[in-house]
Amino acid sequence: MSKRVYVTGMGIICAIGNSVEETLNSLLSEKSGIGEITLFETIHRGVIPIAEAKLTTKALLEKAGKAGKKNFTRTALLGMTAAKEALTAAGIHDIKQYRTGLISATTVGGMDRSEDFYASFLADPKKGRMIDVVNHDCGDSTERIATHLGISNFVTTISTACSSSVNAIMFGSNLIKTGQLDRVVVGGADSVTKFTLNGFNTLMILDKTGCHPFDENRAGLTLGEGAAFLVLESEEIVLKEGKSILAEVSGYGNANDAYHQTASSPEGTGAFMAMSKAIAMSGLQPGDIDYINVHGTGTLNNDLSEGVAMERLFGENVPHFSSTKGYTGHTLGAAGAVEAVISILTLKHRVIFPNLNFSTPMKELRISPVTVIEAQSIASLKIHHVLSNSFGFGGNNSAIVLSHPMTNTP
Repeated sequence: MSKRVYVTGMGIICAIGNSVEETLNSLLSEKSGIGEITLFETIHRGVIPIAEAKLTTKALLEKAGKAGKKNFTRTALLGMTAAKEALTAAGIHDIKQYRTGLISATTVGGMDRSEDFYASFLADPKKGRMIDVVNHDCGDSTERIATHLGISNFVTTISTACSSSVNAIMFGSNLIKTGQLDRVVVGGADSVTKFTLNGFNTLMILDKTGCHPFDENRAGLTLGEGAAFLVLESEEIVLKEGKSILAEVSGYGNANDAYHQTASSPEGTGAFMAMSKAIAMSGLQPGDIDYINVHGTGTLNNDLSEGVAMERLFGENVPHFSSTKGYTGHTLGAAGAVEAVISILTLKHRVIFPNLNFSTPMKELRISPVTVIEAQSIASLKIHHVLSNSFGFGGNNSAIVLSHPMTNTP
């Protein structure tokens, strides 16, 4: 059984890039992907901004070699794009060489196809075709990604709201550590739909000026879309193949504070427990964490609860932290994997990507995120261990510790 789990490849598509390289360049340029809605017609266009992936669904079909096909959801296509990049980056040419699994996370699933169906069905029920809604369920995108990659040993879907893809990383790591699989492609995908836009707007937690994480004047989150996947491989494969390592998944933790259907507890109990478990599993002390990629949605509740949890855990020595949702928006089920990719870029390039749109510290907290000016002054910081948080509705809270490959090279 593998005692350690390594990341050997990663892929991403989001509002700031169609690949890892493009995403890195946007992060280094402090370029936000938040803008006006173009994907669908809505009364919210020009009023509520979102963070769209910049490829049309038609372009995604062509990129995946599925041009002209009508039975692929946008979520599936985003996932296929990112997962393929991850496999290529890991140098995997024969997917059948080792026992390989896929764990894909999503919350939206094929809602875009369902919306198209119901629009035509309500206009004329005789023209409504059930074939247009068979892609609705969350598992459809996972199956299509698996087929695209040729993975058949183990395939499953996780949907635990905004912690979904971190839970996919955790599950995949466990499957490798217990010897059930040799490598696992883990991550998540979600597209922006009318359903999610209207749903979050009904909750009154969308910021009409774009999200301002950890700012005193924050007014809500900004929805985003995208997909990101990591290739996790066992220590045995890494040693046998002499593979390059991007990072080690050194710790992870999940906790449910069961406080409320959507809100986090004022004490940050779930966040505190998840972070504590992840650090403990890694064998580190809180003081060993160099940077936290916080969940940082920009909502009144989340940022305060998460901030309180960090102050509880780290005391007077809270590490440098920032939310990267000002770049990508909140990609829901894909968020944890998107931010895992960004966290690995932080480790690899020894740079903290600053918290965009921040100006005024929260009065309830003594801590503030890394700003653009501060990021420049700490550019030479040695970053060995990154903690990345993802907290979901229903109180499902998860955190992972990603470590620089030179810290514990096998």
